[in-house]
Amino acid sequence: MSFGSSLSSVDKASMVTVAGSLRCGVSTRAWYAPKVPGCSPSIRSDCPLAGSRVLPRAWALASRLHQTRCRMKLFLIYVRDEDFYNLLPRELGGCEPGADRIKVMAFPPIGIEVLAPVVRQHGHEVVMFDTCHPDMKKPRIAERVVEESPDAVAISFLSTTSYPEAKSMAEAIKLASPDTPIIAGGVFATMNSVNVLNDCPWFDSVGPGEGEELLPDYLDNLSDPGSVIGLVWRRDGEVVVNPPRPLVQDLDQFPFPDRGSLPIDYIESMPLDVPAVLSLDRFCTMQTSRGCPYPCIYCDIPALADGKWRCRSPEHVLAEMQQLNDEGYRSIYLTDDHFLLKRKRIEAICQGIIDRRFEFRWGCEGRVDSVAVDQFPIMGEANCAMLAFGVESGSQKVLDRLKKGQGLDQIEHAVTEAKRHGITTAHGFFLVGSPDETEEEILQSFRFAARLRLDTFGFNRLCAYRGTPLWAEYVKRGIIDDARDWNKWFKCSDIDPTVLPSEIVNNARKKGYLHLFLYRIFWRPLSSFRLLRNFARYMKKSDIAKLLWSPFRKQILFRKPELPARMIKQGLDAPVRSG
Repeated sequence: MSFGSSLSSVDKASMVTVAGSLRCGVSTRAWYAPKVPGCSPSIRSDCPLAGSRVLPRAWALASRLHQTRCRMKLFLIYVRDEDFYNLLPRELGGCEPGADRIKVMAFPPIGIEVLAPVVRQHGHEVVMFDTCHPDMKKPRIAERVVEESPDAVAISFLSTTSYPEAKSMAEAIKLASPDTPIIAGGVFATMNSVNVLNDCPWFDSVGPGEGEELLPDYLDNLSDPGSVIGLVWRRDGEVVVNPPRPLVQDLDQFPFPDRGSLPIDYIESMPLDVPAVLSLDRFCTMQTSRGCPYPCIYCDIPALADGKWRCRSPEHVLAEMQQLNDEGYRSIYLTDDHFLLKRKRIEAICQGIIDRRFEFRWGCEGRVDSVAVDQFPIMGEANCAMLAFGVESGSQKVLDRLKKGQGLDQIEHAVTEAKRHGITTAHGFFLVGSPDETEEEILQSFRFAARLRLDTFGFNRLCAYRGTPLWAEYVKRGIIDDARDWNKWFKCSDIDPTVLPSEIVNNARKKGYLHLFLYRIFWRPLSSFRLLRNFARYMKKSDIAKLLWSPFRKQILFRKPELPARMIKQGLDAPVRSG
């Protein structure tokens, strides 16, 4: 496109001035900053062109051209692991084919919901996709790319398990539109940025870490990726790592998430073997803080945030809650890595909820040792309906091995106080199959869980993910080859000689569940009845039966467990056990 024919002689001189300044390394953006939309920008006195009579007109013209030429269209795609969501059944109000909106049992994609309004704030257009929607799968999204010609596509995905789907999505888009740049983001891409680009030719770049500053910068500099701080990109077949971008410190500066552009209603549910709907109320997630300072060996959150914890102010949090309350949301889950860290902040948020008479209920999660136990009364008064605790084990030896930094007495005290002050549901996360854990210690965890006043439980096998201290330990011990295994994840019982074999872990888990169920039925029949009644409000009797039976059924493996490259090379099917 040519602009020369429409320019006056003064305009042409102005553009020459601007072009010359840019060639000399002088950025007009650096010297001009409009204070109010619609007002003329001021000229800094230290600008090399401050005395030029054509600069103001040049700036106005450049700004006009910038608005015309630099408004980008971005496709923002969240790729899910299909094992972690379900369409709401028709009998519970699920949508008919062709409906404008669908209902999905899943957590909303808070990451892209946060990024979309930030990118729009910088003058760009955003279209969001969530692959849980039947019309937002690879073929249809690729068609939309061809039809609408976005300037860039950003693919966000969470973990190792969703990486293959993200690669497949990028391939489909690239084959349909080879010239459309694709940037990857999310936890897995952050932890493996160089490896992702070396492995997947369909990604052009990776945006590690937080995207609120990086993504608009990337769109503003599509032709100059080397200038984007933090970007990892490909140049002439080689991966280039730009200088790192510092963590965002002021979390109050960004607009509230866009929860309305996706034609999806997310239903509050539990990620169980048989999905259990908790409510049909309007549901969303919210993030009030980021990071966690604790060094648990199985967790990658400290690595993502440099072990730092940052938070939004209570005033900013309450302003977003006001919006959600006014829009009719009646159930909110805080996705903070550790909400229960700062007592005064918790008190301020809860008091604000009470004073403003918000109608929603909410839930959060956190550690028991730093939990603001003295704030449980005001949390209960402020309609906190669920607390999820990272219990992990009923053995102090195992807790110490995991570097959990908490004691059994702290766990029991926190759970007891939560229930005493009116928290409706207390959930406990547990791990089985930890290094050096015995079968008796697994059963000990179940007996401990039975004694606690927990309402729901999750007993998952410990896995090793890249970026965690546990992964680094296994690399050092020669169990994992980091260079070859980076895109894998491992159940510790499948690779670690110090961990019980999978069969023993699973049998111990079945015994433990039986003890847990029988204990709850005979010693806490009322709470057990209330829990089943809550599930029965939204679940068929057959599904409740499947839910209760699921811990005891024989697990059918549809694929062999992943093995480290070292074991595959040696032709091993299982780790060599010591003793």
